[in-house]
Amino acid sequence: MAFHDFDALRDALADAEFDRPPAFVANAHVTGVSVARALDAHGVPVVALDRSGDGAAPPSNAVDYAGRVTYPLDDEAGFREDVEELAAQLDHEPVAFGCMDEWALAFAETEPEGVRLPFADSETMDAVLDKSSLYETCEELGVPYPETYRLSEVDPADAADELGFPLVVKPARKREFEEAVGTNVIEVADREEYLDVVEMAQETGIEVMAQEKVPVARGEDHSLASYVPEDGDPLAVVGNARVRAPLGYGTSCVVERVDRPEIEERALSVIEDAGYHGISEAEFVYDRDRDEFVLLDVNTRPWKWISMPVQAGANLPMAAYADATGADYDPDPTRDARWVSLEDYLPLLAGGELADVLSTDDWTALVSGDFETSGDLTTAVYRPSDPAPIVHRLDVEFGGRDYYCSC
Repeated sequence: MAFHDFDALRDALADAEFDRPPAFVANAHVTGVSVARALDAHGVPVVALDRSGDGAAPPSNAVDYAGRVTYPLDDEAGFREDVEELAAQLDHEPVAFGCMDEWALAFAETEPEGVRLPFADSETMDAVLDKSSLYETCEELGVPYPETYRLSEVDPADAADELGFPLVVKPARKREFEEAVGTNVIEVADREEYLDVVEMAQETGIEVMAQEKVPVARGEDHSLASYVPEDGDPLAVVGNARVRAPLGYGTSCVVERVDRPEIEERALSVIEDAGYHGISEAEFVYDRDRDEFVLLDVNTRPWKWISMPVQAGANLPMAAYADATGADYDPDPTRDARWVSLEDYLPLLAGGELADVLSTDDWTALVSGDFETSGDLTTAVYRPSDPAPIVHRLDVEFGGRDYYCSC
């Protein structure tokens, strides 16, 4: 699948014939290809949108068209104009799936004409994404969360005195912080480092918080993967991020479905109290000192390992699409599921940083491709039935090109 410039994409969509509403999936990397595959499994046409063609999704056989639109953090009005112009070429109103915060928020905030949005409005989304308001909700509901101080409300020195070092500095809204410093959390070891980060945040106008460094039990991070409809029962699966890269705090690379009713109950209480409907991931870590799970964050969009709940029988993207369009979708019975991102997991094994959590049978299934038709294992990008995305990833990585996505 070619990655078109905007004009070529517009012209291609004008000539396209879809028998149902397509999905606009943005951005078009690991999460995007996962959403595309989940929808394609039910015959939904997919248009992948991004500012670059170097993500994993554009060459996938689950993607019908792919092309460039204005990046919303560069020009939100331009993003809206592009999306509206693309939608105007179609016979059916497309359904939007934002796969990173800035894309999801851009859809919600600009509300492009002629585009269906299968999630809550921007005000509700902001209340969930903003950690200050999120933790206020946690306080009211009795859901544990890390000790946190909003530095716009307390003296930074007083917050540091209460928390001690090391501590972490986080933004109220993480994406603008990522754009400024390249990460969404900074651990500081002493007062000098801490004050440097606070000064940087003040100079850039980013609201930040000082938070305790939670004594996390490694391998015990749990998240609720859910789709909450405007009316009706939520569709939800709990995942355990068994391995992260780097170990302990990095991106998820092995996730398995588990039964944790307390995680589901706490997460849904926060989501429903906020009035949010749509796809979301509520992230918990296990605090060794408190001996309980604490809520860190809620992502109001699809995320990197969304293929795991699909494998477990809960196709969250299809559930959202069905509600937006009136299409039929019934989830399968819940079953065991595991997900691995080989791009992140293999370097850990090669570096001798952990014992392999996959069995010989797992590796045989992965290499042969049998995992696609049997067993409980699924993957992030690599799939022999859809090889172009992993080939494209290798080309980008070894070709010296750079594609930034925090997933």
